[in-house]
Amino acid sequence: MPLTFGVLAAVAASSSASNDVSPGVLGFLVVAAMGVALVFLLKSMNKQFRKIEPKPEGTTGLEGAKGFEGAEGFEGAKPGQSEPPAPDASK
Repeated sequence: MPLTFGVLAAVAASSSASNDVSPGVLGFLVVAAMGVALVFLLKSMNKQFRKIEPKPEGTTGLEGAKGFEGAEGFEGAKPGQSEPPAPDASK
């Protein structure tokens, strides 16, 4: 019996001394799944980018903004302001 324990101890010591670590099948499957998810995300992003319309030629700043109330109004307009501010009477 003591010889059997000695052999088992030697086998256990030699197998734990090897530093051969590999990711295995599970690591490959995780990386492959992330790659597939990345492909689908890139396709979706490209589809969303194609929906965006470029600004018309010749417009700058807020002139091309859709639905901005102060775009056609006066200079210095704040969003939501429809009339210019009243002049100061103190001057």
